[in-house]
This record gives sequence, structure tokens and C-alpha cells, in this order.
Amino acid sequence: MSDPALESTRRRLTAKQAETVDRLGRAAVDLLNRDGFAALTVRRVAAEAGVGAATAYTYFSSKEHLVAEVFWRRLAAAPPAPHESDDRATRVVDVLQHIALLVADEPEFAGAVTSALLGRDPDVEALRQRIGVDIRARLTAALGPQVDEDVIDSLEMLYNGALVRAGMGYASYEWIAQRLEKAARLILG
Repeated sequence: MSDPALESTRRRLTAKQAETVDRLGRAAVDLLNRDGFAALTVRRVAAEAGVGAATAYTYFSSKEHLVAEVFWRRLAAAPPAPHESDDRATRVVDVLQHIALLVADEPEFAGAVTSALLGRDPDVEALRQRIGVDIRARLTAALGPQVDEDVIDSLEMLYNGALVRAGMGYASYEWIAQRLEKAARLILG
């Protein structure tokens, strides 16, 4: 398996390029937490990170691409939720809550992730696919050997709907994480 820090939507990165992408990501989150998604631009992020705007645009086609990339890197770097329970519903809930809580303490970033992932930028679409494959693999592992594709699809729709709901500001990510448990247990019986 390759190192997510050296991967990019557009190309494989050298260690120095990966550090630049990481700086841009940290600067983007800082700006989001201070000023919100509407005020975020790739140029502002570049200035905050001490990187030229042209350099930033070689890595990110848009602010949506940048935010989606930061989320993807967090997800890819997060170890899978431990599967300590014999109850598959508990294992699935652990996965869903683990993913939801990746952004729970940063509401501006969390909302930006929702907005970004809904974008039509081709680079965002590629990241959306990576994120979906990763989440599906985590859910499949949590379910164990008895995998029903309809159940996986329902759990993915549950998570995606929860992400949109929280991103729209209807509920906190902490509350959504709790509701995910109730809904997952309903799906799994």
C-alpha cells in the first residue's frame, strides 16, 4: 500500500512536494476555522502557507479540491476503528462514529468538507471515489464474512446523508455520531 502523504489527486509527490501540500492543507484548515469556507481561496491559502499561488494551483484546482484532499488525507491516515466486539452492529457503529468524529471538533472545516465533496471538479470527483472506496472497505471489514451489498449500500447512504445534514448545520457532528448508532442498529436489525 502506498503512503497517502505521497499521493495526490494529480500525481505522485516527492517528500518535498508532500511537505508543501501538507503546509497548504494546514493553512487551509487554519483559514477555514478563522474565516469560513466562503472566504477561502487557493491564493489566500498559498499566502498563509508561504507558497506561491502558482505553486498551490499545481497541486489544487480549486478550494473544493484542496478541502477534499485534506479530508482524504485525514481519513487515509486514520487507523481503522478497532473491531473488538463480537456484535457486528457495534463494529459498524464504531466505524461510522470514528469517521464522523474525524472533523467533529472543527465545525468550519467539517462544513467545508461537505460543500467541497458535493462539487463537480474532476479532482474532487476522484477524491470522492477514493473516500467512498475507503469507507466501504471499513464497513465491509466491520461487517465480517456475511456481507450483504444492500446493507453496505444502506450504511453508505446513512453516512453520506449524515455528513450532508451536519454540513448544512442541522446538527453537530457529535450528535450525528450518536444518531448514526441508532440508524445503523435499525438497518442491521
